[in-house]
Amino acid sequence: MRRAALLTVPALSALFTLASCGIPETGVVEAGGPASGVIPMIPVYFVADGSLIAAPRRTPASVDVESAVELLLLGPSDAERAKGLTTRLVLSGMPTLAPDPRATPAATYSLPPEEPPAADPVEVTTSDTGVSIELAAEAGELPGLAVDQLTCTALGVQRLADPRAEPSPVTVTGPDGREMEGSGASCPER
Repeated sequence: MRRAALLTVPALSALFTLASCGIPETGVVEAGGPASGVIPMIPVYFVADGSLIAAPRRTPASVDVESAVELLLLGPSDAERAKGLTTRLVLSGMPTLAPDPRATPAATYSLPPEEPPAADPVEVTTSDTGVSIELAAEAGELPGLAVDQLTCTALGVQRLADPRAEPSPVTVTGPDGREMEGSGASCPER
């Protein structure tokens, strides 16, 4: 019993010392807005010298295949074009890429302030069995490298969204109705 009393005395002494150290009690301190987290970087794939190259894009939207395909369809930025990046996805009615003037990083883009296309040239559907990317009839010819751009972008975003899961298969349907299954074999390692 005496031992318990000896251990209690130093603990109480330390407690009183801390309680009377002179620091006043405060309530909630307002110090700016809530934390917003990190804006995700999603990979979109362009072409340079006949090969696919991943280009990171910041997006305030969710990390999903549809958002990534929308960013891919905007094409490379002026700086990326100066480095030799191009796209094989040329869809009529799609707006061109415009730098977001409010953004500090050069990899953040937005649609220019003009009317959106009358009809969506691309429809993206994600299900438990896979990802389907369908191009409208106005899309024109779809070369193999364009299919690879869509496939690699879709697979890259799936890997980013859930790195532990196996990405769902990607099927690209061209304007002629022909379906092309994307395996990702042509996708470069990031």
